[in-house]
Amino acid sequence: MFQKSKINEPIDPRAGAKPAGSAPGVRAPERPQVAERPAVPASPRPSSSAPSVIAPDLRVIGNLVTEGDLQIEGTVEGDIQASTLIVGAGANVKGEIRSNDVTVNGMVVGKIRGRKVRLTDQARVNGDIVHASIAMEEGAHFEGSIHRAEDPLAEGAAPAPAAQPGTSRVMDLTDQAKPGAGKPS
Repeated sequence: MFQKSKINEPIDPRAGAKPAGSAPGVRAPERPQVAERPAVPASPRPSSSAPSVIAPDLRVIGNLVTEGDLQIEGTVEGDIQASTLIVGAGANVKGEIRSNDVTVNGMVVGKIRGRKVRLTDQARVNGDIVHASIAMEEGAHFEGSIHRAEDPLAEGAAPAPAAQPGTSRVMDLTDQAKPGAGKPS
Protein backbone atom coordinates (compact mmCIF):
# COMPACT_ATOMS: atom_id res chain seq x y z
CA MET A 1 0.00 0.00 0.00
CA PHE A 2 2.54 2.64 1.12
CA GLN A 3 6.15 2.49 0.08
CA LYS A 4 9.11 4.24 1.63
CA SER A 5 10.55 6.86 -0.68
CA LYS A 6 14.27 6.86 -1.45
CA ILE A 7 14.32 10.67 -1.72
CA ASN A 8 14.53 11.27 2.03
CA GLU A 9 17.38 8.88 2.73
CA PRO A 10 20.65 10.53 3.70
CA ILE A 11 23.35 10.78 1.07
CA ASP A 12 26.82 9.61 1.98
CA PRO A 13 29.17 12.60 1.73
CA ARG A 14 31.95 10.46 0.26
CA ALA A 15 32.20 10.89 -3.49
CA GLY A 16 30.47 8.20 -5.50
CA ALA A 17 28.97 6.41 -2.51
CA LYS A 18 25.40 5.25 -2.88
CA PRO A 19 22.89 5.29 -0.06
CA ALA A 20 22.42 1.95 1.62
CA GLY A 21 19.61 -0.14 0.22
CA SER A 22 19.39 1.64 -3.12
CA ALA A 23 17.54 -0.30 -5.75
CA PRO A 24 19.46 -1.62 -8.76
CA GLY A 25 19.12 0.62 -11.78
CA VAL A 26 18.32 3.71 -9.65
CA ARG A 27 21.08 6.30 -9.78
CA ALA A 28 21.90 8.40 -6.80
CA PRO A 29 21.59 12.11 -7.52
CA GLU A 30 24.92 13.60 -8.48
CA ARG A 31 26.30 16.32 -6.28
CA PRO A 32 28.31 19.03 -7.96
CA GLN A 33 31.90 19.13 -6.86
CA VAL A 34 32.85 22.35 -5.17
CA ALA A 35 36.29 23.72 -5.92
CA GLU A 36 38.14 24.82 -2.83
CA ARG A 37 38.69 28.56 -2.66
CA PRO A 38 41.99 29.92 -1.49
CA ALA A 39 41.87 31.36 2.01
CA VAL A 40 41.41 35.12 2.08
CA PRO A 41 43.82 36.81 4.45
CA ALA A 42 42.09 38.73 7.22
CA SER A 43 42.38 42.49 6.92
CA PRO A 44 44.33 44.21 9.69
CA ARG A 45 41.25 46.17 10.71
CA PRO A 46 37.65 45.79 9.62
CA SER A 47 36.42 48.26 7.04
CA SER A 48 33.19 49.94 7.87
CA SER A 49 30.88 51.75 5.50
CA ALA A 50 29.01 53.42 8.35
CA PRO A 51 30.48 56.57 9.89
CA SER A 52 31.39 56.96 13.54
CA VAL A 53 28.67 59.00 15.22
CA ILE A 54 28.81 61.53 18.05
CA ALA A 55 25.28 61.23 19.46
CA PRO A 56 23.09 64.28 20.21
CA ASP A 57 23.43 63.78 23.97
CA LEU A 58 27.25 63.53 23.83
CA ARG A 59 29.64 66.42 24.52
CA VAL A 60 33.28 65.91 23.53
CA ILE A 61 36.02 68.21 24.79
CA GLY A 62 39.25 67.50 22.90
CA ASN A 63 40.49 66.78 19.41
CA LEU A 64 39.02 64.05 17.20
CA VAL A 65 41.17 62.31 14.58
CA THR A 66 40.01 59.48 12.31
CA GLU A 67 40.92 58.13 8.89
CA GLY A 68 37.28 57.16 8.40
CA ASP A 69 34.00 59.02 8.21
CA LEU A 70 32.53 60.96 11.12
CA GLN A 71 29.02 62.27 11.78
CA ILE A 72 28.51 64.75 14.59
CA GLU A 73 25.07 65.21 16.09
CA GLY A 74 26.22 66.44 19.53
CA THR A 75 28.74 69.02 20.72
CA VAL A 76 32.49 69.00 20.04
CA GLU A 77 34.93 71.53 21.49
CA GLY A 78 38.22 70.81 19.75
CA ASP A 79 39.79 70.28 16.35
CA ILE A 80 38.42 67.56 14.05
CA GLN A 81 40.20 65.62 11.31
CA ALA A 82 38.30 63.02 9.25
CA SER A 83 38.04 61.70 5.72
CA THR A 84 34.38 62.71 5.44
CA LEU A 85 32.63 64.86 8.04
CA ILE A 86 28.93 65.57 8.45
CA VAL A 87 27.88 68.15 11.02
CA GLY A 88 24.24 67.38 11.86
CA ALA A 89 21.45 69.97 12.12
CA GLY A 90 21.52 70.03 15.92
CA ALA A 91 25.30 69.79 16.25
CA ASN A 92 27.70 72.43 17.59
CA VAL A 93 31.40 72.42 16.73
CA LYS A 94 33.96 74.86 18.15
CA GLY A 95 37.37 74.28 16.60
CA GLU A 96 39.18 73.77 13.31
CA ILE A 97 37.84 71.19 10.85
CA ARG A 98 40.08 69.36 8.35
CA SER A 99 38.42 66.93 5.97
CA ASN A 100 38.33 65.88 2.34
CA ASP A 101 34.54 66.26 2.27
CA VAL A 102 32.69 68.49 4.76
CA THR A 103 28.91 68.92 4.94
CA VAL A 104 27.61 71.41 7.50
CA ASN A 105 23.99 71.35 8.59
CA GLY A 106 24.51 72.73 12.11
CA MET A 107 26.69 75.29 13.88
CA VAL A 108 30.45 75.62 13.36
CA VAL A 109 32.64 78.24 15.03
CA GLY A 110 36.17 77.98 13.65
CA LYS A 111 38.13 77.46 10.46
CA ILE A 112 37.02 74.83 7.95
CA ARG A 113 39.65 73.30 5.64
CA GLY A 114 38.26 70.91 3.06
CA ARG A 115 38.67 69.84 -0.52
CA LYS A 116 34.89 69.80 -0.91
CA VAL A 117 32.82 71.96 1.46
CA ARG A 118 29.02 72.14 1.45
CA LEU A 119 26.90 74.45 3.59
CA THR A 120 23.23 73.47 3.61
CA ASP A 121 20.32 75.83 4.18
CA GLN A 122 20.47 75.01 7.93
CA ALA A 123 24.21 75.73 8.28
CA ARG A 124 25.51 78.40 10.63
CA VAL A 125 29.24 79.02 10.20
CA ASN A 126 31.35 81.67 11.90
CA GLY A 127 34.93 81.33 10.66
CA ASP A 128 37.10 81.14 7.59
CA ILE A 129 36.77 78.46 4.91
CA VAL A 130 39.72 77.22 2.84
CA HIS A 131 38.51 74.93 0.04
CA ALA A 132 39.12 73.48 -3.40
CA SER A 133 35.36 73.32 -4.11
CA ILE A 134 32.47 74.93 -2.22
CA ALA A 135 28.68 74.91 -2.41
CA MET A 136 26.31 77.03 -0.35
CA GLU A 137 22.57 76.58 -0.34
CA GLU A 138 20.17 79.47 -0.06
CA GLY A 139 19.53 80.18 3.61
CA ALA A 140 23.01 79.21 4.81
CA HIS A 141 24.40 81.71 7.32
CA PHE A 142 28.11 82.40 6.95
CA GLU A 143 30.38 85.01 8.51
CA GLY A 144 34.06 84.94 7.67
CA SER A 145 36.23 84.72 4.61
CA ILE A 146 36.35 82.14 1.85
CA HIS A 147 39.63 81.24 0.19
CA ARG A 148 40.28 78.79 -2.61
CA ALA A 149 43.43 76.66 -2.40
CA GLU A 150 44.73 73.84 -4.58
CA ASP A 151 45.40 71.71 -1.48
CA PRO A 152 43.42 73.17 1.43
CA LEU A 153 44.48 70.38 3.81
CA ALA A 154 48.21 71.11 3.46
CA GLU A 155 49.83 72.94 6.36
CA GLY A 156 49.98 76.65 5.64
CA ALA A 157 47.99 76.29 2.41
CA ALA A 158 47.92 79.68 0.79
CA PRO A 159 44.80 80.89 -0.95
CA ALA A 160 44.77 80.72 -4.74
CA PRO A 161 45.71 84.01 -6.35
CA ALA A 162 42.76 86.33 -7.00
CA ALA A 163 41.86 87.31 -10.54
CA GLN A 164 42.48 90.98 -9.74
CA PRO A 165 44.62 91.79 -6.69
CA GLY A 166 43.00 94.12 -4.18
CA THR A 167 39.42 93.28 -5.11
CA SER A 168 36.96 91.07 -3.31
CA ARG A 169 33.77 89.35 -4.42
CA VAL A 170 30.64 89.19 -2.34
CA MET A 171 27.79 86.79 -3.07
CA ASP A 172 24.24 87.42 -2.00
CA LEU A 173 22.53 84.09 -2.46
CA THR A 174 19.07 85.34 -1.54
CA ASP A 175 18.85 87.83 -4.44
CA GLN A 176 20.22 85.38 -7.02
CA ALA A 177 17.62 82.77 -6.18
CA LYS A 178 14.64 85.10 -6.74
CA PRO A 179 12.81 84.87 -10.09
CA GLY A 180 14.02 87.55 -12.47
CA ALA A 181 17.18 88.23 -10.45
CA GLY A 182 20.12 89.33 -12.51
CA LYS A 183 17.90 90.58 -15.38
CA PRO A 184 18.06 94.29 -16.29
CA SER A 185 14.93 96.27 -15.48
